[in-house]
Amino acid sequence: MIVGVGVIVAVAVAATGGGGKGKKSPTESTERSPGPSLSLPSGFPSLPSSLPSVVPSLPSDLPTGLVPSDLRSLFPSLADDEVPYYLLRKGDCFDTDDALPGQAARRECTRPHDAEVVKVSELNGTYTTEAALKKAASALCKAPLEQKASYQAAGTVRETLVQYPDTGSYETGIDKVACSLAAGVGKGTHKLTGPLK
Repeated sequence: MIVGVGVIVAVAVAATGGGGKGKKSPTESTERSPGPSLSLPSGFPSLPSSLPSVVPSLPSDLPTGLVPSDLRSLFPSLADDEVPYYLLRKGDCFDTDDALPGQAARRECTRPHDAEVVKVSELNGTYTTEAALKKAASALCKAPLEQKASYQAAGTVRETLVQYPDTGSYETGIDKVACSLAAGVGKGTHKLTGPLK
């Protein structure tokens, strides 16, 4: 089942630069709590020493074409780097494609890319229209995007990108909103070439 996802490009942001230079944003802790240690009981039986050394193969008299040589071709899938927008995390860099709304192709932030996720939030409440979802998603993104844009050099970012679920997806439990700064989604020539500051 394919779930439709609404994708909206919000108001363009002109990064003036200089407004926040020298300011440091709070850092996130990278400490991890210790994981549980697992130990196996010593009373497990050992494997038999007479295991066969040859693995059986399929019979050679099967009709050709019955089993494709590339089993992956039977299952349509996204490219390895493509994910639904709601699986993006803060700091992920990605490209967009108008032909695949709601999808993002993850990219390394040190290579040219369309946008970078500034914040991922969750919608709360009841929204019965696309307009209500758009308004709520835009409100969640406004302050973090404006703040992050103020740290960028002039001309680096040109737009904001607010990705949120449509009403059908929201009703099924998809409540993530991805707030991103973009070089110019769909414009093609201007790209971000490094991580945002």
